[in-house]
Amino acid sequence: MNVKKLELLAPGGDIEAIKAAIVAGANAVYCGLDTFNARNRATNLSFDQLIGILRLAHKYHCQVFLTLNVVILEQEIPALFKLLNKLVNTRLDGIIVQDLGLFYLVEKYFPTLKIHASTQLTTVNAGQVEFLAKVGASRLNLSRELNLDEIKTLTHLAHQYHMLAEVFVHGSLCIAFSGQCYSSSVSVGNSGNRGRCSQACRDEYETTPTGKNFPLNLKDNSAYFDLPELVDAGVDSLKIEGRIKGAHYVYTVIDSWRRQIDRFMATGSLLKNDDNLRKVFNRDFTNSFLKADLSKDMFIDNVRDNSVQYALKKHHAVGIVHIEAVKKTLYKDKNALGATLEDKVKHLSIEKRQLTLLFSGQLDQPLRLTVMIVDPIEEGADKNNDSLVFESESVLSAATEKGLDSAILEKRFKNLSADYEIERFDFSELDTNLRLPFRELTQIKNKLTFLLNDSLALIAPVKVPKLTKHPKVNQTPTLSLLISEEKDIYLSEITDADVYFKLPESYKKDTSKYSNLLKNNPRLIPWFPAVLIGKDYDAAVRILEEVKPQRIVSNNTGIAYKAYTMGIKWIAGPFLNTTNSYALRTMKETLNCAGAFLSNEINQMQIRKIHRPENFKLLYS
Repeated sequence: MNVKKLELLAPGGDIEAIKAAIVAGANAVYCGLDTFNARNRATNLSFDQLIGILRLAHKYHCQVFLTLNVVILEQEIPALFKLLNKLVNTRLDGIIVQDLGLFYLVEKYFPTLKIHASTQLTTVNAGQVEFLAKVGASRLNLSRELNLDEIKTLTHLAHQYHMLAEVFVHGSLCIAFSGQCYSSSVSVGNSGNRGRCSQACRDEYETTPTGKNFPLNLKDNSAYFDLPELVDAGVDSLKIEGRIKGAHYVYTVIDSWRRQIDRFMATGSLLKNDDNLRKVFNRDFTNSFLKADLSKDMFIDNVRDNSVQYALKKHHAVGIVHIEAVKKTLYKDKNALGATLEDKVKHLSIEKRQLTLLFSGQLDQPLRLTVMIVDPIEEGADKNNDSLVFESESVLSAATEKGLDSAILEKRFKNLSADYEIERFDFSELDTNLRLPFRELTQIKNKLTFLLNDSLALIAPVKVPKLTKHPKVNQTPTLSLLISEEKDIYLSEITDADVYFKLPESYKKDTSKYSNLLKNNPRLIPWFPAVLIGKDYDAAVRILEEVKPQRIVSNNTGIAYKAYTMGIKWIAGPFLNTTNSYALRTMKETLNCAGAFLSNEINQMQIRKIHRPENFKLLYS
């Protein structure tokens, strides 16, 4: 088939899972460090491990994307800068971002990093695509709740703005839109927007009238047989969920999808069997969102692994003997899978390359540095040694005081590159009591570092910018009111407080009712919801165009973008999850935002640390 290459994007919750993804045929993996990522329950990586993963993955033509997909608190900004200063000097292929402040910081101070908009940004409409293009995203993740027609429309628009579009095609589904779930935060104080979701949707509840104990538990997403439609929609990347899953799961799912993609690209036909996908953890499968077929069939009253139940059902096992035989076969297949994977990854290493630094030189001769590089030995591979040679421009002269010695040279050359480890210094061929200007030692070190960094000049670290603390717009706090029913509109006539009118997420009929209501009550401030999809987004835009209100509150960046283009004053709603000063600057400087409701998930102490931009209102609901 004459179609573009599809990216298969794999989850990597730990080193073994990433290795499994690589050997199974992933084009890219996404993984997280110990901080700033939305999967705290995954093992995750240290920075040194990330460097090894980058080298290993790139050797096998696999890209690596790092998840920084949580909202950032103000007090974390210095630690974030420290991390970003390190990341810009790696070969990282992209960072996955939720926090709007991080968009601002990366665009302004770390422009070599490519930004991918996280699923946590709940991208479901055209205005949001335009917003993400304006704040610097090179790729966006479309929400799992969209159907194929909606995906096709938004993917086409993303391409017009030179952005790639990725879609989740396999793995767990949440009962709420990503980035818009607060159940874990409210119930146990663990915010999903901080990577600490307690999965309330998987909990057992009081038995429902229909006999269900897990009424919020969705089946797993699987678009395995929807590949032709996704290709037709123009999707660039097929993303697999599962950073808290193990290596066996990742290998099986990626291998199955690799075979399906390759088969379709080569022949235009699909593999008809998804049995291997059903041998690893699953809650049964659904593609109901893609098909716009929302029903009770999307749910399953069992949060545990469904692989055994599927095998028993497939083989019509009813008797004890037959049931045990089917289980035995399934476990045998799982064990065989483990053995296959172990054999495939045993030669993969993320160990650092070893350096030996040999210094040599005599009086009236240049200082010579010979660097011997030894790659980690992979099974079945020849030992790979390289060497680099550097010489000083000046010759060594007699030292009048202390000359070059091991202590001076080791201190000067000990920190070279995170991808290398100095195994040994050798000074046996360097005469004593000699001197060389320190600037020449620095020149040699810089040349060496440049070559060790794949001939990329190191980017100097950026300091955290000092923000100006601007005064409040209103020195005395004021009260505002949110209503959602017509019967409460009279309140706007008996109070000086701002009265917001909450508009619906869905418009079953035409929008004239709401347009007329707002026109006839000009004191009402329209409050737009967080999720507006397809025709409902079009309806919300139509209300903006018909009413042309003086100001609005928007919990949706798409409506915010439209308000900005129309010159309408807008305030960011609380569901935009604003938690730091730089998120305020993103909205103020990019879209002329007039104010923002801070996130309801941060406390009073965290709020006090936030610096507002000039002439910018801070609100709290």
